[in-house]
Amino acid sequence: MHDARALINMGAEAVRRLARRGYALDLSVLEDLQSRRNQSIRSADELRAESKRVAGEVQQTAKQGGDISKMKERARELKEQIRDLDAEQEQVQEQLRDFLLSIPNLPDDAAPDGESEDFAVEVRRVGTPPAFSFEPQDHVDLGEATGILDFARATKLSGPRFAVSRGAGAALERALATLFLDIHTRRHGYVEHAVPYMVTRKTMTGTGQLPKFEEDLFKTGVADRDLFLIPTAEVPLTNLYADEIIPASDLPVALTAHTPCFRSEAGSYGRDTRGLIRQHQFAKVEMVRIVDPENADAELENMVSHAEACLKELGLAYRVITLPAGDTGFSAQLTHDIEVWIPSQNTYREISSVSNFGTFQARRANIRTRGKDGKPKLVATLNGSGLPVGRTLAALLEQGQQQDGSITLPEPLVKYLGFRRIAANGQPEA
Repeated sequence: MHDARALINMGAEAVRRLARRGYALDLSVLEDLQSRRNQSIRSADELRAESKRVAGEVQQTAKQGGDISKMKERARELKEQIRDLDAEQEQVQEQLRDFLLSIPNLPDDAAPDGESEDFAVEVRRVGTPPAFSFEPQDHVDLGEATGILDFARATKLSGPRFAVSRGAGAALERALATLFLDIHTRRHGYVEHAVPYMVTRKTMTGTGQLPKFEEDLFKTGVADRDLFLIPTAEVPLTNLYADEIIPASDLPVALTAHTPCFRSEAGSYGRDTRGLIRQHQFAKVEMVRIVDPENADAELENMVSHAEACLKELGLAYRVITLPAGDTGFSAQLTHDIEVWIPSQNTYREISSVSNFGTFQARRANIRTRGKDGKPKLVATLNGSGLPVGRTLAALLEQGQQQDGSITLPEPLVKYLGFRRIAANGQPEA
């Protein structure tokens, strides 16, 4: 969310920057709403001052035995006018808020131009994609052949784009989540949290999912209470500090959680809907950092390295890219995607997005700290996947597959699993 005055003061520069992400800012609408809001506040303040003066005159005249009937009539008129102006101010304020909530974050100038992932800029590649002497299978065929993944029964239970894992597959999911949490808590200083999976409308609004993406969210409720299933742990983790002032000495705040995530994934199709790449429910370990805005750029690079550490630990080949302004998420200023190699598709696919939101989410959720002058100021927020369990499992199956249909797993997982290999029949082997 933006400060209306800041956008108006930026003028053409705000229009230019938002145009890079395909958003046409109508400054005239914003200026009109801001002007009407300010005018209603001034008018109401003037009438309140007059009402206070008239009340004093009524009291003084009454003490002196004078006629106060006209004064009392004026006091009633003023009260009605103030009530009407307050209602007008509330209406304009709501219109202004709704307009501001619809405006995406200003993209960082470091984000390249372009409207799709085709314009992303590659930063680096790490690891060598495995070479196979046979035609590699995709993770769906591998999972079903070994019996560790069952998409048919998941569809029977919940419809398409759900999965059931069993045996070594379920153990692998659990091991991955534990490994990621251990890396983030023991190496990088994140504090693990267990958070609610359903949150309020205010909480969703605080991180930018609402109002824009309401149709993409799963919603539930009891009686007149509406709750939304979280699309990522970023939502509850960031909003833990909503409406709070965090002591500067406590920054940066580093949070992590392993949660299920629920997304409609509207608009995805084709290969993305097969298997574990885009599902309605998936597990993910999330990282959130709340920092001083002056340190946000450096913290973004830190978070990217934290997500990379998980892939390096598993020996998975991947690359890092910077998303173009037009493909950057609604709330983000700058996003680095990490893409893991998927042999069956002969390409890299997104496994983590790490974003700097600047003060955009903090303004919406009212999260602040104190500056050197002791005055409250907005913090900056960042988040990133560290990592999604399903997509990591898919990459492990595909990069670790053997010609006989077995799957070799990375050594760091052995202490969590108790086995190093999944045989072609799905049985774990040391």
